[in-house]
Amino acid sequence: MADDNSLTGRALRYAKVGRTVGGLAARLAGERYLGLPINRLEHAADLTAALGGLKGPLMKVAQILSTIPNALPQEYADQLAELQANAPSMGWRFVKRRMAGELGPDWQTNFSEFGQEAAAAASLGQVHKAIDLDGREIACKLQYPDMQAVVDADLRQLKLVFNIYRRYDKAIDPTAIHGELSARLHEELDYVREAKQMRLYQAMLSSEKQVHVPEVVNDLCSERLISMIWLHGTPLLPYIETHPDVEDRNRVALNMFRAWYVPLYNYGVIHGDPHLGNYSVREDGSINLLDFGCIRVFEPSFVRGVIDLYTALRDNKPELAVHAYESWGFENLTLEIIDVLNMWAEFVYAPLLEDRVRRIQEKDGTYGRGIAHKVREDLHKLGGVAPPPEFVLMDRAAIGLGSVFTHLKAEINWHQIFHELIDDFDEQQVAKNQAAAFAGVNLERPI
Repeated sequence: MADDNSLTGRALRYAKVGRTVGGLAARLAGERYLGLPINRLEHAADLTAALGGLKGPLMKVAQILSTIPNALPQEYADQLAELQANAPSMGWRFVKRRMAGELGPDWQTNFSEFGQEAAAAASLGQVHKAIDLDGREIACKLQYPDMQAVVDADLRQLKLVFNIYRRYDKAIDPTAIHGELSARLHEELDYVREAKQMRLYQAMLSSEKQVHVPEVVNDLCSERLISMIWLHGTPLLPYIETHPDVEDRNRVALNMFRAWYVPLYNYGVIHGDPHLGNYSVREDGSINLLDFGCIRVFEPSFVRGVIDLYTALRDNKPELAVHAYESWGFENLTLEIIDVLNMWAEFVYAPLLEDRVRRIQEKDGTYGRGIAHKVREDLHKLGGVAPPPEFVLMDRAAIGLGSVFTHLKAEINWHQIFHELIDDFDEQQVAKNQAAAFAGVNLERPI
């Protein structure tokens, strides 16, 4: 890992991506202007191989993009979805230097035990299991070195990828998508902020006894180290494999639904990284919610727009749909564009619109892919649309959580549990809740 983060190592890996991106751009230009046929699937695989070699923030962004409908052509989304979540971990000697940089040269005196091997490794950092002097099990999340520079460089590479996409597909303007991902990714580098966001979630979910949020260990935190009480649980996919009873899986799904949407409809806040590794399940079916680096805060009017669009689809009120999209920040909408956007909205909202017990997705995955493909084609014909920044992670969250429910094969009346949250929605109350919660943890509201 040390070699990968050296100046030479980064220069080499970016040169590799640059060559791949440059070659792809040339071949796309040849297709567009000279009529030369290309195999986009092969080129998508080449680009994915280069991105996967980075094992850094761009890999994480690529994974997010793979689940945002129409952010990239399907050939690229399919390939990017194959990227692995785990990065190579730092070795013990490197970890010791990093811990000394965060807690001082005598850092080990804060622990009775500290695991030398990483318990988990991801794109921005890795987790070590430890025991503090009070005998508590601790998770120490340590950021990789020089990640600010790595993030900046990776985001520049992402912009190149977007520029290639825009050369031949005008359906989605990715400018706001890049800006949104950039802002959220830079926030994830600030572990002091993440600690505050963890406390924010503890406050927002304090009445949800079936959802658990780790407790921050303040004395063992810094800008690039966050320590928290270790929460025991089974990762989601192994849990599903060992729990065939649908009632068990339904219980987990209900808990996850509330973990995500109680903060949204009561506080205007959503967890922005619906990765399967960010949850674990306890023996009683309650869940542990993990990783609070990426959250999204919305104005209460944006949340109202979510409800308005649901109402517009349910009651066939096109004028209310227009109002909802405009409240989200969509501009220059025509009736034709509204119809196309509604095509996707009807797919996403379908489980909420039907007042019955059902799975979150009753058709196979090709159906949703077909809808996304038609939406992109139709938007391209109509001149395209620029999704507002707030829309990016909202759509990502809905699709990501839907994927979790699909894995669980949960059978629930989604309409009913949705109405339990929205029937008393009050914009002014959400604004008050939001202000009080952020002030309570001394957290500045993100832009």
